[in-house]
Amino acid sequence: MSEENSVEALLEEARLAAAMPPPEERLRLREAAGFSRAHIAATVGVGRQTIANWESGATDPTPPARLPYLRILKGLADIYPPPVATQDAVASPFPAPGSAAAESVPPTFTGAPLETLRGPDGRAIEGDPGPCVQCGVETTYQSTDGRPLHSGALCQPATSTPPAPDPAATASSPAPVAPSAPAAPVRVSPVPSPVPNRPQRRAKSADRAQAELAALISRAVQEEAERAGGDEEAAAKALIKRAIPDVMHLFDETRATARYDYTAYPALPDILKKPSKKDPDQIWEARPRFHHPGYSLKVPGSVQVTALDVNAAYLSALKVWLPIGKLEHTTGADGVGPKRSGVHLITPAIWIHDYLPDPLGDRDEPGALWVTDATLRLLLRLSGPKYGLTEAPEVHESWTSGATENFLDALRKLLGAAREEAIENRDTLTLEYVKAMYSKFISTMGESIHNREMVRPDWMHNIHSQAYANLWGKAYKAHQAGLKVIAMMGTDELHVTGDWRQVFPEGRGVSQMKVKHGDGKASGEYTVGVAL
Repeated sequence: MSEENSVEALLEEARLAAAMPPPEERLRLREAAGFSRAHIAATVGVGRQTIANWESGATDPTPPARLPYLRILKGLADIYPPPVATQDAVASPFPAPGSAAAESVPPTFTGAPLETLRGPDGRAIEGDPGPCVQCGVETTYQSTDGRPLHSGALCQPATSTPPAPDPAATASSPAPVAPSAPAAPVRVSPVPSPVPNRPQRRAKSADRAQAELAALISRAVQEEAERAGGDEEAAAKALIKRAIPDVMHLFDETRATARYDYTAYPALPDILKKPSKKDPDQIWEARPRFHHPGYSLKVPGSVQVTALDVNAAYLSALKVWLPIGKLEHTTGADGVGPKRSGVHLITPAIWIHDYLPDPLGDRDEPGALWVTDATLRLLLRLSGPKYGLTEAPEVHESWTSGATENFLDALRKLLGAAREEAIENRDTLTLEYVKAMYSKFISTMGESIHNREMVRPDWMHNIHSQAYANLWGKAYKAHQAGLKVIAMMGTDELHVTGDWRQVFPEGRGVSQMKVKHGDGKASGEYTVGVAL
């Protein structure tokens, strides 16, 4: 680049930087254009979290990304101008050099002379509500001189109403009156609207963010449907193929303001490492496979059985206690706690109830084994006074850290809402896409060649175990209601006798059950006989 071009580029950045919009306007412009933070971040060459910091006021744009970011804002401001308080306010936040607007207006983003009072962190400071000095609508924000002013001076447009004619004067005037100078418009202040409190503003912001992410799901389905030219099967294959990167992007967006960085992989103990590609690690997920010993398909009989399907079992299991720090080794029960999670070496008590599934599933060998925190929590509940079904397991050692149950909750709610909407609209393409996203998200958390962004086999095992624990809970609920549990398999299959609709709501929702469909005798409804 020549010296002249370098100087001109530097001066251009200086001119644009002088008109840097406040954080609220940066956010408004991006949302007005329908861009995600990740989209802007990739364009200007920074991380998604950096864009979030610029929009919240935590940090300000700096070179070299500042110039392309400012150019984007300038272009968006031309397309989506901010609301103005009066008709003679400057419309463009970036007036052309040499124009009257550029010479008469200070280089602020909105063109308004008033500025918002901000704290050391760059956020607008709230105070007592009062009518805004520009538009008259009540606001809790203030200007630098202490007067009420909407944040960023972004006010609602004021309305103007011409004076009404006098009916009496009109009736008594036989001839038209010569036009006179136009009267000044009368400014009518809108009726002040209630100022939302902090929780309401947070809820509104969360709803807006979820709507933005939901639009990404709809956009992806539409893109692949159009690309496939109406071939739904081809579109479904394309969506399943892109499910992993897409769900990781959604996950990143739901974690935009989170403090824990999941990409900072902690060192894993040997028990969580695979000895080879074909061999699993040492964690037992307590996968259930139960058949009631008193009934058999081989014996003729008339006992009616219904095979039920649990909807979105893995999606529900995203609500689980996950360790969010480096796993620490403890002995005895020192690693067990309500806000700790990980994996534990235990010796379980013998399960003596033939009519109920063993919460540990079918084990090949008795004795001590490594289980997840989700499995241990289930065993501890069943050994407590509420259930009293077994003795408490003996905990020998643990690898755990501080934990949270809400780490994946925002993603769970987002995908759950998209799933419900797809079911309501009978949109099978979106339904398959959403299912692929949450199932592959979980299955590739370990050492997977398909997802290098997340290496947390301890999370994967805990989510799987939580799905099995949830299924065991449904089996116990059926048993308590008087139904016989004939079989329980995998994460979503429960076979029972009796009127199951009195126990479980029927439907395709996450909290509902439906009759299982497919090939074979164990699908839908079938009969068994009493074993001899």
